[in-house]
Amino acid sequence: MRRLRLAAVIPALLLMAGIPARAQAPGGPPPTVTVAKPVVKEVVEHDDFTGRFNAIEYVEVRARVTGYLQKIHFQDGAVVKKGELLFTIDRRPYKAALDQATAALASAQARLNFTQTDLERAQTLSRSGNISEQVTDQRRQNSLTAQADVDSATAALRQAQLNYDFTEVRSPIDGRISQRNVTEGNIVITDQTMLTTIVSLDPIYFSFTVDERSFLAYQGTLKIGMGATQNEHTVPILVALTGEAKPTRKGTLNFVDNRVDEATGTVLLRATVENPDRFIKPGLFGIVSMPASKPYRGILIPDDAIAANQDKRLVYVLGPDNVVQPRNIRPGPKIDGYRVVRDGLKGDETIVIVGLTRVRPGAKVTPEVKELPPVRE
Repeated sequence: MRRLRLAAVIPALLLMAGIPARAQAPGGPPPTVTVAKPVVKEVVEHDDFTGRFNAIEYVEVRARVTGYLQKIHFQDGAVVKKGELLFTIDRRPYKAALDQATAALASAQARLNFTQTDLERAQTLSRSGNISEQVTDQRRQNSLTAQADVDSATAALRQAQLNYDFTEVRSPIDGRISQRNVTEGNIVITDQTMLTTIVSLDPIYFSFTVDERSFLAYQGTLKIGMGATQNEHTVPILVALTGEAKPTRKGTLNFVDNRVDEATGTVLLRATVENPDRFIKPGLFGIVSMPASKPYRGILIPDDAIAANQDKRLVYVLGPDNVVQPRNIRPGPKIDGYRVVRDGLKGDETIVIVGLTRVRPGAKVTPEVKELPPVRE
């Protein structure tokens, strides 16, 4: 009875000590582990920064003539097109002014025609000596005055036409309109009454700041902000919205500020981001994934394949006769669900990825070979 109890307690104590019972059993079969070759492919490292979305175009729609707001032609929050009619201000006073200006121009034109004919007649009589030069000069002056009156009336007609056109308030851009600030029947005043606002949505800006150290690194690797080239306009970025597991929105860096903020030690950067579904709204926060290196040959392994030995990190490499040996590595960032190995592996080794607790340095194992997918979720 006592032997049975000891037989049950010993494996339990071994497990509590973190030593696999199978690995400790002398003469037992080699433990079964899963092995695989690292994923080797071209990778680019990225840094993440928080930022905010901003509209590329933001317009405050204001009245350009004074009058009573007669009609509103849009639904609050709707998507509008450039040139689409938004508001109509009472047109009757401006139509009357336009008709008056048209009539004034016609009168001035008639006066000009008369003075020109009168001048031509005077010039003919002056050549034959039938009238004096003084009379001819007076009629020439009348003609010039009439021409000036025509020019003035023409300008007044243009202004009257503009005022009449301004009674129809149209969208100056494509975008999403806000709520109306004035309802029908209220008076609006020239350049004072803000009727609503419109923001463009596709594409959209994403502004963020990077620390001085990162910016200097980007200048070396990506050549951004150097001034001699336009490389910053070709740097691709990815943006994730708040709550998204990974970035999905594509964009391109299009602006690097010309100075470092002395108070914060950061540099302002801005990217243009695609927003075809118009889901992103100005003011939203996001996380930008910024390329931090040039493309290079990366050796990728699962985090589960990495063991710790005090301050060192190591993997178990499968050797001849299925004997595993530890190898120190220097891990890097995580890319596509894997950990980059900066040093320690060449990429053609076979390493243990499942069953690290069942192996010991120099021990023999029973390997089950598995192929790692290019991307690990």
